[in-house]
Amino acid sequence: MTIRVLLADDQEMVRAAFRMIIDSQPDMRVVAQAADGAEAVEQARDLRPDVCLLDIRMPRLDGLEATRLLAGPGVPDPLNVLIATTFDLDEYVYRALRDGACGFLLKDGAPGLLTEAVRAAAAGNSLISPSVTVRLLERMAPHRRGPAPSEARPDRTPGGGPDALIEPLTQRELDVVRRVARGRTNEEVAADLYVTLSTVKTHLGNVQRKLAARNRVEIAAWAWENGICQGDLD
Repeated sequence: MTIRVLLADDQEMVRAAFRMIIDSQPDMRVVAQAADGAEAVEQARDLRPDVCLLDIRMPRLDGLEATRLLAGPGVPDPLNVLIATTFDLDEYVYRALRDGACGFLLKDGAPGLLTEAVRAAAAGNSLISPSVTVRLLERMAPHRRGPAPSEARPDRTPGGGPDALIEPLTQRELDVVRRVARGRTNEEVAADLYVTLSTVKTHLGNVQRKLAARNRVEIAAWAWENGICQGDLD
């Protein structure tokens, strides 16, 4: 199946470069381009692409507000939004992820990271540039500026901290969560815990259900906010 991508960036050269990278892949293609956030939202709602790749600083409507409109809490049928920006600012990353983005990339990253992130987003997974992952999540815990992911879903039972969960996480699920929050891929988690990849995916599915989290980014945020990541991995 071909992954359909919408590109939104106010710089034509950036759009051209991203399009060249994406269209060079056998399993993805660019189906629309936009030069501002308002146009991106309009096209995304009309075309329903598999992934919306958005810049942050754009005219008329910035990428963060566009993300909220396309994937934020309360959106009945959210799209997969991937942010690609020049600005490595924690406030941008945190707001983007809280408003439903399933990935955050810096534009100076390798082309392979971009295509990997597009594939992850299309599959409902998440990828954040390695340079910001752990730093971001560590800072989210002591400086929390908004509701936890589980609390932001009015249609779900609030998860709260570990002791407040209606259905507590098992020790093995906590082991998986701790590694996901440290930036491990599913394959690395499986290797760490000596289990199969399908077992890791099953644990993550159970964790998402128990926390009312939409993706692994929200799982990681919950872990840092509740002190699950303190100490070394065993």
